Amino acid sequence: MKVAVPTRDGQVDDHFGHCDHFTIFTVEDGKVVSREKLESPEGCGCKSNIASELKEMNVTVMLAGNMGQGAVNILGSNDVQVVRGCSGDIDVLVEKWIAGEVKDQVIVCDHHDCASHHQL
Repeated sequence: MKVAVPTRDGQVDDHFGHCDHFTIFTVEDGKVVSREKLESPEGCGCKSNIASELKEMNVTVMLAGNMGQGAVNILGSNDVQVVRGCSGDIDVLVEKWIAGEVKDQVIVCDHHDCASHHQL
């Protein structure tokens, strides 16, 4: 299983659509076995090709902070489950997610211009 986390300086980047990069964790038998970096696309995440890129990489889960509903819908249509409300160190987050301690908080982006960026 592969898990993506919008990342900046080893922390969850609170704004998925403008993150520095995505860290892709490969999880097998309840353990992280590898990680790789995927550069963030230009522009807002939901209007980029990031969802299809993640699907091609076999990513099935996105652990994120805030995210507009448009981005959630696009990721979902590419078979990527979104877990919102995540924060902090990405390594700790993924370990907590593996342990079943992280659940979707349904936090929707409230950035001042997100409404125009996250509409389908």
